[in-house]
Amino acid sequence: MTAHLPVVWPDRSDPAVFVRGPVFWRQWVAATGRAVRSAHSEGEFVIAVVMPMVFALGFYLPLRLIMADRGIDYAQFLMPIIVLQAIAFTAVAAAQRATLEKLRGMSRRMASMPVRPLVPLFARMSTSMIRSVISVIAALVFGALLGFSFDGSTLDTIGFIAFALAVGLVLAIGADSLGLIARNAEATSQLLVLPQLVLGLLSTGFVPEDSFPGWAQPFARNQPISHFAATMRDLAAGELTMNTALPALIWLAALAVVVLLAAFHTQTHRRLYP
Repeated sequence: MTAHLPVVWPDRSDPAVFVRGPVFWRQWVAATGRAVRSAHSEGEFVIAVVMPMVFALGFYLPLRLIMADRGIDYAQFLMPIIVLQAIAFTAVAAAQRATLEKLRGMSRRMASMPVRPLVPLFARMSTSMIRSVISVIAALVFGALLGFSFDGSTLDTIGFIAFALAVGLVLAIGADSLGLIARNAEATSQLLVLPQLVLGLLSTGFVPEDSFPGWAQPFARNQPISHFAATMRDLAAGELTMNTALPALIWLAALAVVVLLAAFHTQTHRRLYP
C-alpha cells in the first residue's frame, strides 16, 4: 500500500522558489543578462574599446601638425567626434543584434512566451547602452593620453557624457527598428556604416568649417553631427551657450520622435520570422 505524503506548499520567503519584484523588471533583468552574455561571447565589448582607439589614432596622428599650425589643439577639437563615431558603431551593433535575434528565432520565441511586449526591446537597448558606456570611457581614456581634458565644471562633464549617451540611445533605437525588418545582418551593418561615415567626414567634427569647399560649407555647418560635436566641444570647454545647444537639442528631439515612432511600428507590426 502506497503511503500518501502530505502536500507542502512552497515557502514564499525562499528566493529559490519565488522571485520577488514586478514582472516587467524581472523579465527585463533576465533578458538583459542573456543579451549581455551573448554580446560578450561575440566580442562586442572588445570592439567597443578598440574602435575609439582606431578612430582617435587614425585622425589625430596625420592631422595634428596641420591643425597645430592653425592654432588648434586637435586633441581637444577631435574628441567629441571620436565619441560620436564610437557610439554610432554601437548603433550598428544594435541593428545586427536585432536581425540575428529574429533570424535565430529568438524574437518569435519571446513573442510566444508570457513576456511583456517591450521587454525584448528594453533588453537590447540596455545592452547597447552598456556598450556605449564602454565606448565613451575608452574614447575618453585614449583622448586623455592624446591631451584631451575637461576644462569646464563637473556639471559640464556630466552633460558631455549624458549628451553622448542620449545620442547613442536614439541611434540604437532607430538601428534596432531597422534590424527587425532586415533579412540579413551583414547587409544591415553595411547600410548603416556608410551614412554615419559620410556624415561624420562631411561634418565639422574632424576639421573646421572653413576647411571645406564653399559649396559644402552650408551642409557641413548645419547637419546634425556638426551640431552634436559643437555642443560636446563647448561642454568640454565649459563654454556652452544656447546658440550652440539649441540646434543640437532640436535635431536630437526630432530624431528621437522619428525613431520612437519607427520602434512602435516595428514592435507592433513586425514579422517575427525571416
